[in-house]
Amino acid sequence: MNNKSTYIFRIAITVALGGFILGFDASVISGTIKFVRSEFLLNEIQVGWLVSSITLTAALGTFISGQLSDKYGRRRVLKFAAVLFAISALGSALAPSFIVLILARLIGGFAVGAALIIAPVYIAEVSPPSKRGQMVSFNQLNIVVGISIAFFTNYFILKLGDSGVEWLRSIRIRDWNWRWMLGLELLPALLYYIGLNRVPRSPRWLTLNGAEKEALQVMERFTSAEDALTQMENIHRSIEKDKHREKIHIKEIFRKNMRLVLTIGLVVAVFQQLVGINSVMFFAPMIFEQTGIGTDASFLQAILVGLTNLVFTIIAMAIIDRLGRKPLLVYGMLGMAICLFVMVYGFKTASYTLTEDALSELSQEVNTASLAPLANKTFENDLDFRAGITEVMGEDYFMKNESNLIAASAEINGLLILIGILGFVGSFAVSIGPCMWVLFAELFPNRIRGVTISFVGLVNLAIAFSVQLVFPWELKNFGNTTTFLIYAICAVIGLVFIIVKVPETKGKSLEELEAQLVLPDGS
Repeated sequence: MNNKSTYIFRIAITVALGGFILGFDASVISGTIKFVRSEFLLNEIQVGWLVSSITLTAALGTFISGQLSDKYGRRRVLKFAAVLFAISALGSALAPSFIVLILARLIGGFAVGAALIIAPVYIAEVSPPSKRGQMVSFNQLNIVVGISIAFFTNYFILKLGDSGVEWLRSIRIRDWNWRWMLGLELLPALLYYIGLNRVPRSPRWLTLNGAEKEALQVMERFTSAEDALTQMENIHRSIEKDKHREKIHIKEIFRKNMRLVLTIGLVVAVFQQLVGINSVMFFAPMIFEQTGIGTDASFLQAILVGLTNLVFTIIAMAIIDRLGRKPLLVYGMLGMAICLFVMVYGFKTASYTLTEDALSELSQEVNTASLAPLANKTFENDLDFRAGITEVMGEDYFMKNESNLIAASAEINGLLILIGILGFVGSFAVSIGPCMWVLFAELFPNRIRGVTISFVGLVNLAIAFSVQLVFPWELKNFGNTTTFLIYAICAVIGLVFIIVKVPETKGKSLEELEAQLVLPDGS
């Protein structure tokens, strides 16, 4: 690797750290739910807000960051995002109340939206065409790595709290474990800000703002002088073309001739979230605790979820151009549906019995004498079990001791649930997860691609927010079986739609696809 290639790689890795923090920030909350819920006595909708709030402002961040980056520059917006990440991490860790914690998460959401949009744009603008695809892929890969690392650090902090080491006691890592989990994000956020100071400004943005000499100097750091001049000419042509391009109004995407492609885009965007992927990714420890394995084991199994997501994302990047989009979508949705039905079966066949031995195994935090009337009584599902405990002890009592109670009473095939979840995550990561965005880039007509992707992306984030928000409420009111049955049915509906309506875009030019899918004006 020559010096210029090394420099490109270093810049791409630095900027892609935003993707890492994005993934970490979105996922780290999964390990804090149990402890935050207990400390602030949250109900199910408040727990949903704890997880989903970041998605709400991320949607807004994706819209405003593009305009801000055009005005102030890509690097400056990314540095501002790094500051917001740091503020969010510090504010979350020190939050004295649930409201302050939510506000800190909302601040982080704006940073997530900016990093999601601007980091890959910057990398694409500084990378030579021959390396652009590889360099941009670092950002998506880093998002998945960030998610995986968050699961690991959550487990690591939990184990440190149980270690009994004196200096760890002095910083109250056991009592404040969720605060340390959230505050840890401050470190990569600061590193990101420092690293961005060593990153040049985007040559395209510099050219747009009249700094052509600096733009050429930046280009020459990435490629040869001759190639730099060629790319500068291409930038000039592109800018000149954009000047004469008529501004696109959002109403154009609702024209009759756009009905087919817009329907395909919207349905894929909606069902990518309705299958419940964010419920599994962001509530993983909570779901695993429903199998009765306890807190430590649930955090450990959550690490497996992150690793599965990472491995199958890499596989998808390797095979998507070889196998095509539609086969991956079909087999991935089929795999998700099967795995969700496996989980439904696992939860459906579960039972809950507080035997005399089970009562004696409960931790001393649980008042076993008060539970004596329920001794040796078998409940056929989690809803009845919850209702029985709540009737005797009250809702707050069940909420604080849920993990111990389930661990002492559940008769459930935990391995089957684990296999179902890992299979579901792997199927998603190799198919509709990455394929949706590739499909959107190829599906929509050139002239209105940007505004159409923004619209369906907003719908996708809105559905993600809704799914995350109501998941704890669904578990309480519908139970594990029905909640995952709803996701399974959505996966089946999505599968049928993809088979019937979604075209294969592999190997076809954007112009060919437009002629195939978009009717002439007035049709």
